[in-house]
Amino acid sequence: MSQGGVGDGVSPGNVPVCYYGAGGRVSASMERRMRAAEVVLRCAACGLAVLAAALLGADSQSRTFFSIHKVARYTDMQSLVILVVASGMVACYSLLQGARCLVSIVRGGILLSRPLAWAIFSCDQVMAYIIIGAVAVALEAALIGKYGQVEFQWMKTCHLYQRFCTQAGGGVACAIAAGASMVGISLLSAFNLFRLYGHGKGSSSSK
Repeated sequence: MSQGGVGDGVSPGNVPVCYYGAGGRVSASMERRMRAAEVVLRCAACGLAVLAAALLGADSQSRTFFSIHKVARYTDMQSLVILVVASGMVACYSLLQGARCLVSIVRGGILLSRPLAWAIFSCDQVMAYIIIGAVAVALEAALIGKYGQVEFQWMKTCHLYQRFCTQAGGGVACAIAAGASMVGISLLSAFNLFRLYGHGKGSSSSK
């Protein structure tokens, strides 16, 4: 490929990925660290989401009240069902994206086009909003279960199902951590996208 003009062979769909800082282009080692950080965050999001779904999905406790046998399960709370589904979605998505990142690292520098960068950025944003929204709903329900709601005469129930609530709390905590990982991933994907529109967007990093 000729290296004559700066903009030779460049179109909006095949703009190469380049890092730029205050002093110019960032070194290749910085790019490798960014990719490694993305892999770590995606693997963390996948593992934490799987753990959250497993803790909530396997959570149950049985009690007997005046000869009435009652079993508490996560399906008794719609908010926990939503969180399990959201965690499963984030886990599957993070696994696929983590595999993509690993392949790009092994192959050594696959250049992202603008359409691909936009697709990754949009999907990361959607997944981050999904898990954060599900966590918010589950936290509200968990607080009501822990402390009740006197104004609506909603009784607290965690003192009756302590083991169930403890395990559910662990699942929600893992989901919060997975959401934090998705926020970090969203920031990285935003940087990977908008650097394509920054200074020197037409230059190539190939030697």
